[in-house]
Parts: sequence; C-alpha cells; structure tokens
Amino acid sequence: MKILQLLRDNATRRPVNLVRNGADATLYIYDVIDPYWGVSAPGVIDAIAQAGDAATLHVHINSPGGDVFEGRAIMAALGRFSGKTIAHIDSLCASAATSIALACDEVEMSDGAFFMIHNASGAVWGDKNAMRETADLLEKIEGAIVNDYVKKTGLDEAQIVDWMNQESWFSASEALSYGFVDRIAEAPKGAKNTWNLSAYTKAPESLCKTEPEKLETPPVETPPEDKKPAMGVANANRLRLLQVV
Repeated sequence: MKILQLLRDNATRRPVNLVRNGADATLYIYDVIDPYWGVSAPGVIDAIAQAGDAATLHVHINSPGGDVFEGRAIMAALGRFSGKTIAHIDSLCASAATSIALACDEVEMSDGAFFMIHNASGAVWGDKNAMRETADLLEKIEGAIVNDYVKKTGLDEAQIVDWMNQESWFSASEALSYGFVDRIAEAPKGAKNTWNLSAYTKAPESLCKTEPEKLETPPVETPPEDKKPAMGVANANRLRLLQVV
C-alpha cells in the first residue's frame, strides 16, 4: 500500500512538456509515472511525435517513480525515436523513472540528485492462489528490470538484486561509479525535492525535509470518461496496482 500512497500524495497531474530548439528537442518528465495521475505513455508518445526529426531528444527527469507497465511503454517509445536520446536526471530519479532514464542512449545526472532502485511491489485481493500468482508475476517483472540494470552497468546480477532488496539510494557520484549514469552535470541552481517520499522506507533525510516546490506548468485537460482506456476488472486489479522500479 506504500506505493499507492506515493501516487495519492503526488497526484498533481502535470502535463508532459516538450520544447523544440533548432535541431534538438527537450522533453520534461516531472511527475509520477501513471496513465491517469501523472506522466503517461500516450503523453510521451505525443511529445516525441512533436519532436519530429530532431537530431537529439533531451529527456529531463524529476520523478518518484510509479506504474511499471506505463514506464515500460515509455521506454519503448524512447527506443523508437530515430535520433539520439540523452537523459538528464535533474533532481530525483526513483523506481520506474530509473528504467526510463536508462532507456536513453546517454544518462547525465546533476550533482546533488538521487537515483533509487528497489523491488517490485503491488497490491492484490484474493485467496492464497491469487497471492502466489501475484508474487510470481512480481518476480518476473523484477527479472526484466534487473536485466536493464545489468545491461547498463555491467555489474553482477546478484549485486543488483541485493541493492533492490535493500531499497538503495545513490548519489550522483555513486551512480556514476556503479555505471548507472555516464557523467555528472553541475546541479541547477535552487534545485529542490518536490515529492512526498514517505512511501519509501530509506529516502534520504535531506530529501524528506525539503519543502515541495510549485512547478510552473500549463494546465492539462482531463480526458472525458468515454475516452479513458478501459480494462477488465481482473486486469485492473493485477496491472493498475502494480508499482515498481
């Protein structure tokens, strides 16, 4: 239930912003990863389409994570971009947001930012069979995420699994030394944590104490009920509640 709390507390519904500047385009993922409450895969896909034939797409990230399946769809969308992709971790890159960052060709992390990985988690209601089925599904999901981290870092799978079991938070220098990012950038002036991270058990105290910062972004229209994606009750229970790295 802690991950559901994360989504509830950070449900700001900020739009996906894309800026085109000459040969480059800049995409901002500054929200939870979620099809209804934050950055959605369709929103990112639309933004990438607006980038058109840009030679380079800069993906700026400040996100506490969110829905694993939405995150995987965003990863696939970035992989289909014809130009070069560069992730810029501006402040926080946690949970599902880390996989999005690593889907880019290069990863740059601001000095003072944080990178967090942890185990898959979810909620299920049912008997012992439903519980076992969900646990098996979570292990499969974790396997895909571990593969992403191993591919990027070149580290041993056992080390990645151990870090995920512990809910591990890495500074920019640590993330660089372990191979999660390719370089460190100077931190933006006045960078602040904008998220309620109480859903995580080991969030750095410095982040938990930081006052939320209001982001100046234009309002986004809420799609009408008949336009929202539909899914069966069983899939809603299994997929919508799964939140992960």
